[in-house]
Amino acid sequence: MPGQMTIRPIDSKGDLKKFVALPYRLYKDDPNWVPPLKGDALKKLIPGKNGWLSHAKQQLFLAERDGKVVGRISAHIDTLALEMPADQGFGPGCGQFGYFDAEDEAIAQALITAAEAWLKNQGMDRVLGPLSASIWEEPGLLIQGFDHPPTIMMGHNKPEYRGWIERAGYQPVKQVMTYELDITKEFPPIVKRIVQMGERNDRIRVREVDKSKFDEEAAIILYILNDAWSDNWGFVPFTPPEIDDIGVMLKPIVYNDLIRIAELDGKPVAFMITLPDLNEAIKPLNGNLLPFGWAKLLLWLRKPQTKTMRVPLMGVVKELQASRMASQLAFMMIEYIRRAAISNYSATRGEIGWVLDDNQGMNAIADAIDSKVNKVYQIYEKRI
Repeated sequence: MPGQMTIRPIDSKGDLKKFVALPYRLYKDDPNWVPPLKGDALKKLIPGKNGWLSHAKQQLFLAERDGKVVGRISAHIDTLALEMPADQGFGPGCGQFGYFDAEDEAIAQALITAAEAWLKNQGMDRVLGPLSASIWEEPGLLIQGFDHPPTIMMGHNKPEYRGWIERAGYQPVKQVMTYELDITKEFPPIVKRIVQMGERNDRIRVREVDKSKFDEEAAIILYILNDAWSDNWGFVPFTPPEIDDIGVMLKPIVYNDLIRIAELDGKPVAFMITLPDLNEAIKPLNGNLLPFGWAKLLLWLRKPQTKTMRVPLMGVVKELQASRMASQLAFMMIEYIRRAAISNYSATRGEIGWVLDDNQGMNAIADAIDSKVNKVYQIYEKRI
């Protein structure tokens, strides 16, 4: 007979390592799970090493039975999210849970109850989840697309988690999707004509970023992003510590020809970030850079030859979003990056997302280039 299960809050480094280690056991037989680098996964949980925690607080919990870790969860509160309008997803009294994994439903329910109790004790009356942990990291529970691995910075979970969370009283509140497409195929004629028209417009310039001016280019992209996304569901502005973290994380996989900035009359008005799928390189490492993983990864980073390219972020300033110019700039950036991805990185597949289910403009662009939804992530809500 199994022993009694216990749920306990954690804060020691040893417990943090147990928290990080659990998925490696639970998903070891899942061919579509991508083991994150353990050092990176640990760093995300430590204040002072994760810029998001400069404006958030969290409590991590472990479930144990017979001395064995059998589940984990985080309860966290983003103080900036509390200041956002409630009709945009967060707002006053809204906490979150994330990093959710459990061996069975009884463990899952006990973990969710513990997270809710902590959030309620902190004055929260509503919970969104799973969010692991910022909206900009791994939002939502995978509910469609279990048959292939996620790309860089996207999550993966067991299919049964959906029923466990819903039976805990959570209701769907938002879906985010990723689209995939065969980038070796040229886009439909109407898209090609739109691109060609843009190329004849002297007011438009679509340029590569200059990695040697990383901070300057990042500031331009951040300005457009905060303007373009400010009315979106779940938006929380980036803070300087988070920007620093993103710079450190992304700089090794930033390539000039895969990131574009569109200018109109000399003013930056749109951007598109594309990243080679680092998951293809780290999956065989099983979370470890030693003894030889670091050398393999370094070699890959010098000149990635990858099947998949992911577009995690794209934006057009609000003043243009209702105009034809917005889609024209988007199609031009997508087409130029498509060409570079094929010729310089041997890529054959693109993935766009995540995209909010109610983002009509982005969903229309995805449809126009013949891409199809390949993964759906669901975010849940509950009053406590």
